[in-house]
Amino acid sequence: MSAPADRGDGADPVTGEPAQDLVDEARGWWRTDLIDISPGEIALRGYPIQELIGTVGFVDAIWLMLRGELPSRAETELFEAALVASVDHGPQAPSIAIARMATTCGVPVNGAMASAINVLGDVHGGPGQQCMELYLEIDAELGRSDEVGEATALVLQRHRDAGVRYFPGFGHRFHPLDPRTPRLLSLVDDAASDGVIDGRFAAIGRAVEDAISAGRAERIPMNVDGVTAIIYCELGLTPELGRGVFILARSVGILAHAVEQMSQGGRIKGPVPKRIGYTYTGPARRPVPHEREP
Repeated sequence: MSAPADRGDGADPVTGEPAQDLVDEARGWWRTDLIDISPGEIALRGYPIQELIGTVGFVDAIWLMLRGELPSRAETELFEAALVASVDHGPQAPSIAIARMATTCGVPVNGAMASAINVLGDVHGGPGQQCMELYLEIDAELGRSDEVGEATALVLQRHRDAGVRYFPGFGHRFHPLDPRTPRLLSLVDDAASDGVIDGRFAAIGRAVEDAISAGRAERIPMNVDGVTAIIYCELGLTPELGRGVFILARSVGILAHAVEQMSQGGRIKGPVPKRIGYTYTGPARRPVPHEREP
């Protein structure tokens, strides 16, 4: 089949549309406020890349890309503290274990990292986002109630009435008290005292801990998800960004473990040593019947 003949008027030979309209449509197919590139020029959010390099840090660049402006030094320090706290939690964390197992299967580093990141879902990666959503719901309730404890009780009861029995961001299956929480909370309090943040989400987080611990023999302490949720809410991140920056931070640990496993070697390592085995719960050994019902 021959190509349509050029009409000679600059119009598309198939649709008859003016060629410039097609060019404009193609240029508008992807739109971004993030980066502007032309031959010999790169600008992130309007800032020339050569001026950013050596002037701002990586955490500043993350903030710039996500928020649109460069952070203050105090905002950077608080944001960075939250990222550092989430870098790693050991090979028993499923995402880290997956990265190491993938490496022993001959997967390159990008495949190992992707395999690990893909399991950071609602259960093992989402509690920080879910906690931010809870805090924001309580914050919205404060528009109708002036007392943080009252607003917190109303929201928690609403969740309980809907069948919720677990509130993300509190308690830990490994740590009686998450060692990251007190340090991060102290930095939050310092930032609030200095006027960097207003501290309302810190008050909400503490009110949630009080409420879910009421009447129990032992408190259910805030964990790293609960305190980083405070920081990300205080800094104006959305819950989706909260999960995203957690994944950015945990990617550092994932990368380190994958590379360490590469250096250690090993082939096709499963979740436990072979001699430990697993628990079989199916039928006992039985013969295959020679005749079966039609």
